[in-house]
Amino acid sequence: MSDGSAPENAAFDRTAGAQRWGEGAPQRGKAKSLKPLMGLLPYVRRQRTTATLAIVFLFIAAALNLAITFPARWLADTGFSGAAGLDPGAVNAGFLAIMLIALLLALFSAVRFYFFSRFGERLAADLRADVYARLMTLSPAYFSKLKTGEAVSRLTADITLIESFFGSGFSMAVRSGVTSLGALVLMFITSWQLTGILIIGTPVLILPIMAIGRRVRKLSVNAQDRIADAAAEATETLDAIDLVQAYGMEREREGRFRAAIEAAFQAALARIRVRALLTAIVIAVMFCGVAGVVWLGANSVMSGDMTTGAFIQFVLLAMFGVGGFATVAEVFGDAMRASGAAERSMEILAQKPDIAAPASPKPMPAAAKGHVKLERVSFAYPGAEGVSLNGVSFEAKPGEMIALVGPSGAGKSTVFRMLLRFFDPQEGMVTLDGMDAREVDPAEWRARFSYVPQEAPIFSGDASGNVRFGRQAASDEEVREALRKAEAYAFLEPRGGLAAEVGAKGRALSGGERQRIAIARALVRGAPVMLLDEATSALDAANERLVQKALDQASQGRTTLVIAHRLATVRRASRIVVMEQGRVVEQGDHESLVRAGGLYAKLAEMQFTSG
Repeated sequence: MSDGSAPENAAFDRTAGAQRWGEGAPQRGKAKSLKPLMGLLPYVRRQRTTATLAIVFLFIAAALNLAITFPARWLADTGFSGAAGLDPGAVNAGFLAIMLIALLLALFSAVRFYFFSRFGERLAADLRADVYARLMTLSPAYFSKLKTGEAVSRLTADITLIESFFGSGFSMAVRSGVTSLGALVLMFITSWQLTGILIIGTPVLILPIMAIGRRVRKLSVNAQDRIADAAAEATETLDAIDLVQAYGMEREREGRFRAAIEAAFQAALARIRVRALLTAIVIAVMFCGVAGVVWLGANSVMSGDMTTGAFIQFVLLAMFGVGGFATVAEVFGDAMRASGAAERSMEILAQKPDIAAPASPKPMPAAAKGHVKLERVSFAYPGAEGVSLNGVSFEAKPGEMIALVGPSGAGKSTVFRMLLRFFDPQEGMVTLDGMDAREVDPAEWRARFSYVPQEAPIFSGDASGNVRFGRQAASDEEVREALRKAEAYAFLEPRGGLAAEVGAKGRALSGGERQRIAIARALVRGAPVMLLDEATSALDAANERLVQKALDQASQGRTTLVIAHRLATVRRASRIVVMEQGRVVEQGDHESLVRAGGLYAKLAEMQFTSG
C-alpha cells in the first residue's frame, strides 16, 4: 500500500516537481543560435555514406540547374540574332540542350531527394531510440520533473521537426546556397560591375535575417513547449478516462485541454508573425535589389557594353541567386525550430542517471539466498520537509516473510524504493546477501527482486507477453505454470490461454485478474526476494481470497517483504516491522505485539473496530 505521506507524495508530484528537483531540471529557450544542432553530429557521422552521396548528387543537381543558363545565352546570341533572322538549326540545338539538361536535372534531383530523405528518417529513428533508451535509465526522480506527455512530445513532435529539417529543409537550404554561390560566381564572370553592386547590398539582407532568426528560434521553442503541455494534459486525462467520466469531469478536462491548445496556438501565432515579417523583408530587399541591377544591365545592353545573351544569362543567374537566398532565409526559420527541438532532445540525452553502476561493480554472489538487510538507513526526498526514513534497521532472512505495517506516511513505500534501488540512502546501507547496493550494477541488483505493486501495470497485448515481462526467456510451459500458481490460467484459458488479449492497459480484465497476472509475472521471474505492496487492498472478498492464495504460492521458498495492514496477511508473517514517521518503532510477531500494547496493538484494534 502506498504510504500517501506528504514527503513521498510531494517528491513524486508531477506538477511542482521541477521546482523541488532543481538540479538537472529542463532549461528551455536559453540558446539563441543553431548551436544545438551541432549536438546531432554523432548521428550524422553514423551515416557518412548516405550523407556523402546526398551531397554529391546535390552538387550535381545544382550545377545542372545553373547549366541551363548557358544554352539560353547561346540561343539569344546565336539562334535569335544574325542578319538572316532566326537560325532553325541553332534554335533546335539550343532547346535540345535545355531539354537534355532538364532531364538530367530531374534524375539527379530525384536521387538527391531519396538520399536526403533517407538520411533524415534514419537520423530521426536513431535519435528517438537513443532518447527513449536514456529515459529508460533515469530514476523516478527525473519523471517528477518531466511529465509523461511532454516526454512523448519530445519523442514524437520534436524529433519530427528535426527529421523534416534534415530530410528536406536542410537539402533545400544547401542546394539553394550552392546554387546561389554558383550563380554569384557566374554573374561575376558575366558582369563583375553589376555583381559588385549586388554584393554591396548583401549585408542589408543578411543582418535582419540573423536578428529576426534568433527571435524565431526563441518563439519556436516556446511553441514546442506549449504543444508538449497540451500533450501532457491529454495523456493524463486519457490515462484516467474512467475516473474522468465517473466524476462527470469531461467538460472541465476538455476546457483545460482547450486552454492548453489555445496557449500553443498563441505561441505559434507569435512565431508566425515574426516569420512573416522575415519573409516580407527578404522578398522586398532581394527583388528590389535585383530589379535595380537588371535595370542597370538593360542600360548596359542599350549602350553596347553587354550582349543580349549575356544580359539574359545574368538575369537568369540573378533570379536563381535571389531565389536561392530567399529559400535559405525561409529554411533558416525551420532550422531555428529544429534547433529548438534538438535542444530539448539533447536535454534528455545529457541527463545522467541518479542511480548508475560504479566504475568497477562487484559481482553478486552466484548462489542467491535472498538475505535482505537495512542498517541505519536514513533518507529524505530532495526538497521535501523532513526525512522519510530515519535510522531504519531490520533484516529479512532467506525464506522469511516480513510484514511492514504502520500509518500512512510511515515510510513503508520508501523502504521498497530503497530495496529496488530507485534511490540510495543518504546514511546507512542496504544489503542483499552481504552486498551493498551501491557497489553493484543496478540491473544485476534488481534482477534478484520480484515486485507486485498495489496497482500493477498491465501492457497491451496478450497474457503471455505480460507474464514474460518478468523474464523474457521464459518458456510457454513456465508461463503456464506461473499463471496456474497465480490462479490466473483458469480465467485465461477460455479466452485463448497464453494468447488471450488483455486490452489497452489491461482494461479487458477485472482488477483481480490484473493482479493475478502481475503475480504470475513476479513468479516467472524466479527472483529470491519478492516485494508485495498491499496487492489485495482494492479487491473484493472473492478476488482477495484468490489473490491471497496466489500470494501464498508466490512467497513459498523465497524471502518476502509485504506492505500490509490486514491481519489476514500479517498473521502469517515471520516477523512484523512496525513503522511510524520514518522509524522502526516495534518488531515481533502478531501475538507479542498485541500484548505489548504499542502502536501495532492500536492499529489492530482499529481494524477490528472498523470491521
